[in-house]
Amino acid sequence: MKHMAAYLMLVLGGNASPTAADVTKALETVGVAVDSARLDALIKEMAGKELSEILEEGTSLLAKFGGGGGGGGGGAAAGGDAAAPAEKEPEVEEEMDMGGSMDMFGGDEGEGGGDY
Repeated sequence: MKHMAAYLMLVLGGNASPTAADVTKALETVGVAVDSARLDALIKEMAGKELSEILEEGTSLLAKFGGGGGGGGGGAAAGGDAAAPAEKEPEVEEEMDMGGSMDMFGGDEGEGGGDY
C-alpha cells in the first residue's frame, strides 16, 4: 500500500510514469523502508497504463460491492398503550466522617486557612 501511495503521489505531482527508483527515493526521503520485490511487481503492473484508466476500472469494480446500508431507521413512535418506564431514584452518597480533626488543607479545624 505504501508503494502505491507513493506512486500515486508522484503521478499527481507531475511524473506520468514513476520508476522504481523514483518511488524508492520518495519513500526513503520520509524514512519508510522499501520492499523491492513488491515495488518491482507494482511497477511492472502499472507499466504502459494510464492512471485515469486504472482508477475508472477500480471504481467499476467497487460498484459491485454496493453502497452499504443507510444506517438504521429511527425507532417507531410509541403507542398510547405502552407503560411508562419506571423512574430510577438517584442514589444518595454518604459522606465519610473523618473524625473532624482536619480541614481540607491539613490543619486542625478552627485554625482556618489563614487568608480567609
